[in-house]
Parts: sequence; structure tokens; C-alpha cells
Amino acid sequence: MGFEDIIGQEEVKQRLVHEADAGRLPHALLLTGPEGCGKMPIALALAKYLCCSGEMREIANLQWDQLIHPDVHFIFPIVANKARKKETCDDWITAWREMVLRNPYFSYNNWLKQMDVENSQPVIYSRESDIIQRKLSLKSVQGGWRIVIMWLPEKMQEAGANKLLKLLEEPPAQTLFLLVSEEPQKMLDTILSRTQRIEMPRLTEEDISRALLQRMSIGIQESRVIAHMANGNYIKALEDLSADNENEEMFNLFISLMRLAWSRKVKEMKAWSEEMAAMGREKQKDFLQYAQRMIRESFTSNLHRPELNYMNAPELQFTVKFAPFVSENNAMGIMYELQEAQVHIEQNVNAKMVFFDLILQLTVLIKNH
Repeated sequence: MGFEDIIGQEEVKQRLVHEADAGRLPHALLLTGPEGCGKMPIALALAKYLCCSGEMREIANLQWDQLIHPDVHFIFPIVANKARKKETCDDWITAWREMVLRNPYFSYNNWLKQMDVENSQPVIYSRESDIIQRKLSLKSVQGGWRIVIMWLPEKMQEAGANKLLKLLEEPPAQTLFLLVSEEPQKMLDTILSRTQRIEMPRLTEEDISRALLQRMSIGIQESRVIAHMANGNYIKALEDLSADNENEEMFNLFISLMRLAWSRKVKEMKAWSEEMAAMGREKQKDFLQYAQRMIRESFTSNLHRPELNYMNAPELQFTVKFAPFVSENNAMGIMYELQEAQVHIEQNVNAKMVFFDLILQLTVLIKNH
């Protein structure tokens, strides 16, 4: 993954290349922005630009093509498993490399599936700070830059983040930290203050459509439709191409939720909440995020501005009749209940209680349109 492989983000690419060539790169960069805008690909491209341009360029490129460059280190959330002898990022590095090499545009859920821990909550353990400190105490293998790429630093345990502070303040010469964050507001302020932040925008529909045409076997019209629905998120565009069954399942669950909330059939409502509770935590969170999107889309469709909607054909057809039930009177309330349910699921509250309470709250709100 080099700068030539990045989708869009021309301004960010030019800025980073210019600062690298001028020797003005800070010792710690924080790359943030919405999902699917290309933060990790940008981090990978910058690391390659710095580490594969010296006298050992040929060897460095061969190493980079397998993500085994000795001066590039990765830190990412994991689930420690003593039985499987996977307790550090180094223990998970083979699975990590496989995923990143397969497609550097990946999501948190992609990584959970790669680790086969979809019902767990990965974190960056504090021991990783000790490990990276030991690695950086050694000389650069190839005599150039040493790069630390940390994906989702907001998932670092507080003790580990505090250990990292001094290293960020006084890193060894020619060392660059690249922090790639989805939720920087969850990071310690002391970490944020020691980084230079680069906010990356959503990709344009033109950028996504062009990338789909070049990389996927689809036609122009299909690429445009998917690019519009992706709303600047290339990862979502890829998911829309490959996950029709999962999207259909979410859609059907959403229809059931709204119809049961309207009909107030308690027995069926209880059965629906039990069905949701039987799913994995990540799938439950995916549904609640999907439901929030559908409420936003339904409310927006009342404005009769089709260019503002990002739905597929079945979703559009459903909202023709459903949208009138989402108005200024209840839209915020419905969104609040869905968001609260998501927070409770993330906090491991009993899922049956969460989803049954959710549907009970919606029975009141959906009638108040």
C-alpha cells in the first residue's frame, strides 16, 4: 500500500509527502475521520514512503509487501488468550498481516472476525507500552526511520496510555508514531496533546465510484448507486457489494421491530427481544446502528429530497409508508432510545432486558407521530 493506492484524499497525501520531504514531520501524528475514509491506508502509505526510500530500497519494498519490515511495528486491540498462547500483538501479528494485506480498508468488525472473537471486547493491554519501549530502545535495523502504527489508540488501557506518555514526549531520533483513531474523544487528553491531528474528510461519491470501477467487476450505474449509498465510506461500499444477506437480515429485523411497536403485541414483542438477545454482542450493536440509520433516512425522506437519502431499493420502498410515522414529534426520542440501547449492550447489560425495554419505549413514541 503506497500513496498511489489511496482512494481520494489528495490534499492529505500532498501535505504528508511535502512535510516528509521537508523534514518537518512531527514525532506523533493522529489520523482521525469517519470510518472508511482511508486513515489506515494513509498511515501505511506514509510508513512505506519513509522506510522504503533509502539505500536498501529493494529489500525494504520486498519486506513491506509482506508487512515484515523490521523497523515498522504495529499495535492494535486484541483479546488475550493464554490457552491459545496469544497474549500480545506480536502473538496476533500473522492474523493482522493477513487481514491488512487482503484489504487495508477494513473495519473493527472485520478484525473481530479475523480473530474469531466476535463476542469479546478487544483492548490494547498496558504491556504493549513496555514491549514497544523495548523495541525502540534498539537501533534501527536498516538505519532509517522507525515507525509505530497504533490502530484504535482509544482502546488502550489507561495504565498503558500513561506509560506511553514519556515515549511520545521524548521519542528516539527518527521515530514516528502514527495513531489511527475512530473515536479520538475517548483518548486521554494527555495523549491527544502530544500529537498533531489530521482530520480526514469523507470520500466523495466520485472517488468511491471510480475505485469500485477500477477494482471490482461491476458496471458504471451500479458503482454510482453503491457509492451514493456508502455516504463517503469505502468500507460500507465494499460491504454493500458482498453482504446482501446480512443487510437483508438487519432490514427484516428493523421492519419487525417497528411493526411490533405499532401493534403492541406483547407476546410477539417478547419473542423478538429474545431473538435479538440470542445474537452476538457485535451483531446486536450492528443492528442498533442500522436502526438509527433507518430512522434518520425515514425522517429525511419526509423532506422529499431524494439526493439526501442513502437507501437501497427495498429500504426506499418500505419508507414510503413508514416515513410519516417518524416526525419532529418523535424522531429525537426514537434515536435516543436506540442510542441508549446501544450503550447498554456495550456495557454488557442483560440483552433481553435491553431489547424488551427498547420495544416498550418505542410503542409509545411510534404512536406519537
